[in-house]
Amino acid sequence: MSKGSERATPGFLVWRLSTKWRVAVDRAMAPLGLTHAQYSLVSSLYGMQRDGERPSQRRLADHTGLEPLYVSKLARALESAGLIERTRDPRDPRAVQLALTERGEEVTRQAITVVQGLLERLLEPLGGLDGERTRAFGEDLAVLLDVPLDPAGPGPATERNTSPRPPVEGLEGGHQQ
Repeated sequence: MSKGSERATPGFLVWRLSTKWRVAVDRAMAPLGLTHAQYSLVSSLYGMQRDGERPSQRRLADHTGLEPLYVSKLARALESAGLIERTRDPRDPRAVQLALTERGEEVTRQAITVVQGLLERLLEPLGGLDGERTRAFGEDLAVLLDVPLDPAGPGPATERNTSPRPPVEGLEGGHQQ
C-alpha cells in the first residue's frame, strides 16, 4: 500500500484509482489518436456491434455512463476522424445511430489489445486478469456501481451512522470523496 493510503477513505482511493486508470489509458491510446473517453465509446460500440446491435447515441451514453451531450461531442469527433458513422434512426428521426467504420474497427481492435495488456500489468498485484482477487474486486466494483445516486428512499447510507469523518492527514487536504 502506498504511503498515506492506509488511512485514506474508500472514496478517495476510488477517485485516485480512477484518475490513475484514466491517465494510463490516455497515454496508451495517444499513439492511436484516441483519448480514454473516445476509447470507452469505440470499444463499447465494438462490443455492441459484435452482438448485432446498432446503438443510438443515447443507448451508448447509458452503457458507458457518460452524459449524452458528451457522447454526442465525442461521436462527432470520432466521425470527423473517420472512425464511426452517425446516421438517423429510421424508427425515430430524433435519434442518431452509431456504427464503426472499417477503419474504426481496425483501430478499435488495436486499442483493445493495448488496453488488455495494460489491464494485465495493472492487475498483476491481484493475480492478473484471471485472478480470483481480480474477479472479486470486479464484483465489488459492480455492486458499488449499482448503487443509485438518487438519495430518495432509505438505503445502507441512511441506516447507519453517516457522521463525517475527520480529514486524513497528508492526503491533499484530506479529500473525503
